[in-house]
Amino acid sequence: MYEVQQLIDGVWGRGPDDGALVVLDPADNAEVTRVPEATEAEVAAAVKASRVATAEWSSTPAAARGAALHRVADLLESSAEQLAEAQTAEMGRPIGLARGGVEAAVGTLRQYAELGPIHRGRALAGNPEAIDLMAVQPRGVVAALTPWNDPVAVSCGLLGAALVTGNTVIYKPSERSPVSGWLLARLFAAHLPAGVFSLLTGGARVGAALASAEVDVVAHVGSSATGRSIAAACAVSGAKALLENGGSDALIVDDGIDPVWAAEQAALGAFTNSGQLCVAVERIYVLRPVADAFVAALARQAEALRIGPGRDERTEIGPLVDRRQRLLVDSQVRAAVADGARVLTGGVVPDGPGAFYPPTVLVDCTDQMAVMREETFGPVAPVLVVDSFDEALSRAAQSPYGLCATVLTGSMSHAQQAWRELPVGTVKINNVFGGAPGGAAHPRRGSGQGFGYGPELLDELTVTKVVHIAAPGGPAGRW
Repeated sequence: MYEVQQLIDGVWGRGPDDGALVVLDPADNAEVTRVPEATEAEVAAAVKASRVATAEWSSTPAAARGAALHRVADLLESSAEQLAEAQTAEMGRPIGLARGGVEAAVGTLRQYAELGPIHRGRALAGNPEAIDLMAVQPRGVVAALTPWNDPVAVSCGLLGAALVTGNTVIYKPSERSPVSGWLLARLFAAHLPAGVFSLLTGGARVGAALASAEVDVVAHVGSSATGRSIAAACAVSGAKALLENGGSDALIVDDGIDPVWAAEQAALGAFTNSGQLCVAVERIYVLRPVADAFVAALARQAEALRIGPGRDERTEIGPLVDRRQRLLVDSQVRAAVADGARVLTGGVVPDGPGAFYPPTVLVDCTDQMAVMREETFGPVAPVLVVDSFDEALSRAAQSPYGLCATVLTGSMSHAQQAWRELPVGTVKINNVFGGAPGGAAHPRRGSGQGFGYGPELLDELTVTKVVHIAAPGGPAGRW
């Protein structure tokens, strides 16, 4: 078992174990760790320590802050297997994907280590006898609340950007992946002054306390429901809410596309990480001429995937994070079937321990079904057949979310139409995953607000101050 500790003002400790959260391995129900819930006093102490540390850290040269991030990245690189194994143990992620998440995290830290020192304001063209400029400064104390589904990579994005711009950080990883958060925090703390980086553990109560505390930014990646609560708390406190929340990402399969290739893309988008990705394919709209061949190929793809514990190198589909999540996924599938959907493959909770759920393909779906309207966050691919590309775009746009969408098409005019009309932050053409590094987008609607990635994240975590410097007046009015 892992002995997770909290970090407040440079001191590690477990705190009281009353009401400790138990984390089970979703593959076999073995106990992974027991994590204490931070008390109100511990939250207050972490905020106070972070506030005190802001003066020294914000005045530390940006190059020195970047160098500290490079040292953390070095440690993370050398500890990659330990971090990968922790992800697999606590949330079931196949070990290969977990290693990929750590690798992405290293790259993200190095990116911000380099971008931070060149993040700058600009000079203004005013009176030539004066100096006018727009200067950037850190916002202050950042509360970073991160998810369980990709705990290392996502955390390193927020933590790296916040720290390199001179903010202090209070880090609360998800209660479903506290071990990954604790291991990561140890690496950061090894190269940062006391108070600059704090770690608090616990569930929703701790997150709510942090969102309502006297912090300057609450950066949250997670569910839309939690994001709305954070936005409401920030409206009262005046803190900035930086939110990357849920999605129900659409995939459109156009006429004239190779249905087998399209099915491979759909399976990759819907089943990777057991569908537990913010940018997973959650609903599919396929043009009628290719629909039969596409759904048959998609069902074959789903049935061919190897299901097993994440620690097995051969596993392609691991368990869901826990049985609570499996119940949510299965309830959506059952509701869809009750409303007329047909299961081509999967859709049955397996016997035995753990939280496994098979890759599932549903057809005859409608827009009113929860699997097409809400975020399922599981290995489910619901399909709706449409008669035209315009109809597919129209149906895809009818969502309370606006995170991502993917379009598979051989028509440049359809590609242009799609990226212009779809009300989402990211549109991907002919590739469910991928893209150049450094891309940043604004999520729409219930999917959040603010840039969560790329160089623009540095802008979100700093404030801009206009400065006008003129010579003094009077007879001696010269410098």
